[in-house]
Amino acid sequence: MTNSQLAYTNTSVLNQNNWQVPAYETQLWLGKQHAYCVVIPVINEGERIKNLLSRMAAIDIAQQADIIIVDGGSKDGSLELASLKQKGVRGLLLKTGSGKLSAQLRCAYAFALSQGYEGIVTIDGNDKDDPEAIPRFIKALTQGVDFVQASRYLPGGVAENTPLVRDLAIRFVHAPILSLSSGFRWTDTTQGFRAYSKSLLLDQKISPFRDVFSSYELLFYLSYIAPKLGYKCQEIATIRRYPLGEVPTKISSFRGNLSVLFTLFSACLGKFNP
Repeated sequence: MTNSQLAYTNTSVLNQNNWQVPAYETQLWLGKQHAYCVVIPVINEGERIKNLLSRMAAIDIAQQADIIIVDGGSKDGSLELASLKQKGVRGLLLKTGSGKLSAQLRCAYAFALSQGYEGIVTIDGNDKDDPEAIPRFIKALTQGVDFVQASRYLPGGVAENTPLVRDLAIRFVHAPILSLSSGFRWTDTTQGFRAYSKSLLLDQKISPFRDVFSSYELLFYLSYIAPKLGYKCQEIATIRRYPLGEVPTKISSFRGNLSVLFTLFSACLGKFNP
């Protein structure tokens, strides 16, 4: 399928479903091979995304799911196509429209659904999460789980070098609030290592393809709405390591953390409901 044919197919699907999806370019697409895909959102991750892809290649993730990267506009040269292909990447999307993480995810999820994937695993491109858990995410999806969330706090999980303030905020603010409001006991709610079934993302009662989801709104909203609508949710113990002396995150300032809290409360109060 050519890029122009692919663009036509995407547009037809999106218009039919009234989805709001930021503009994006398909810079690489080698076609669908598996029932599930792994979406990796990145922006200027440098060596971190290269390391993550190497780790995924070492455990043959590309033999179990198609790897699709969605780029928010990297300028660091880390996404050279020949190198991506060598690491088993089958797709590279470049978001050209407005928005941050949630906008990137809407691009990738819309693309993946238009290609007929049964479910989507998402892992951050900053190499903090251990991809060894990806096969367990896929297995959970095949067994009927609709929302799989990584948790460093479950027995068997590992939380290494997590900044103290962030650790306390997750365990004593973020996770309890989302648990109380959603009716499901979450233990780790801020990281993007998770998986969704096709049926969840296509549910009009959820409607994730809306422009209101631009930054971190979509992550919090789905954690809130999925249990309330009766979708089967599950946490899986995972390994999350922060490098010593460095905090690879897009949330760093006081203002940024305050914005995250505001978004959390908005989601839990139903402000993003269709």
